[in-house]
Formats: sequence, structure tokens, C-alpha cells
Amino acid sequence: MFTVLTSSLYLGISFAHWLVLVSAVISFTGAFAYIRDMVRGKSKPNLVTWGLWAFAPLIATGAALSANADLWATVRIFIAGFGPLLIFITAFIVKQGFWKLSKFDYICGAISIISLGAWVVADEPILAILLAAIADMFATLPTIVKAWKYPNTETLYTYFVGIFTASIVIPAIPIWNIENSAFQVYLLVANTTLFFIVLRGYLRKLRKL
Repeated sequence: MFTVLTSSLYLGISFAHWLVLVSAVISFTGAFAYIRDMVRGKSKPNLVTWGLWAFAPLIATGAALSANADLWATVRIFIAGFGPLLIFITAFIVKQGFWKLSKFDYICGAISIISLGAWVVADEPILAILLAAIADMFATLPTIVKAWKYPNTETLYTYFVGIFTASIVIPAIPIWNIENSAFQVYLLVANTTLFFIVLRGYLRKLRKL
């Protein structure tokens, strides 16, 4: 599949790279939908989740650029952090734009930051990928708990976009091993989990109408 996608060109760009561009554009629509709902007073992001979702990929982008990594792979990493960064910044601009943090949120954030620190200094690529996934998982947990209890404080479309963008990038993975696929598969699972949790709340609300 990867060979077919990279060998087929359209306007001088391979289909594999077109998938990256399409996923980037669509991912921005998910971020803007969330920001729109924040402005309307509907969605309230958990700052631990969205801050770390922005922080980790942007660190990884800097590391990739300093290591002269593949530009297209680096773009995927950057986009993963830039959308959450916009939401994180907007939360401080919009009045009552973020969720009040609990002790559980701080604990998850601390574990995530420790895992990120271990990821930064890890010399083993597979270990680094697994630590990055663990860090992201603990960053995600506060929003999973919040979405389960208060699904109306989340934007369903944003997580649908997360599923879609993670799915269309998967065919562009060159080799199916832990280094290339583990984090993308994790992102797919995380966004699918959040989507169905928020959807559950939406459906329950519709039944009451």
C-alpha cells in the first residue's frame, strides 16, 4: 500500500503526502469547531489534556527538525500539536473558557510530564515511542473522565475528525512496526474512545427531549 501511495503522483506530490495534507486541513476544522463551541460557552477544555496534547508534539517537532527527520513525518507531528495549542490559548482568552481542574487532573498531568521527561532522554526508539504514548494516555484520561460525566462540555465533531485524520494517515505508514505505527494506532483508539463517550451523552440528551 505504501509503495503504491508513494509512487503515484498528483501535481508532483505523492498520494501518501496528499493524505498528510488532507489530514492537516481536516484536523484544523476540528480545532476550529471546538474553539467555536468555547466562544459559545458550550465546550470547556481540560487544560491538562489540551496543554499536554500541544506540548508533547511541539517538542517532538523541534527534536525532529534538529535531527533532520523526514519533512512530511515532521509535518504530521506538528499538526498534532498545533490544533490543541490553539484551543489551549483560546481557553485563556474566552471568559470561563476552561474546565476547573481537580486533584485527579493534576496527578494525571504529573505522570504525563514525568513520562514525557523519560521520553525526551530515552535512547531506545521503541521505548521512546511507548513513553510518548503513555504520556499522551495520562494527558487524555482527565478529558475521558470529564466527557463521561459531562459530555455536553465537549465537541463531538472534534473527535470524529480525530478518528478520520488518524485513519487516513495509517495507509501512509511505510513499515508496520512499533516505531512507525504504535502512536498512530494509539491516536486512533484514543479519539474513537472519546468520540463514543461524547456520542453516548448526546444520545442520552436526545432521548430526554
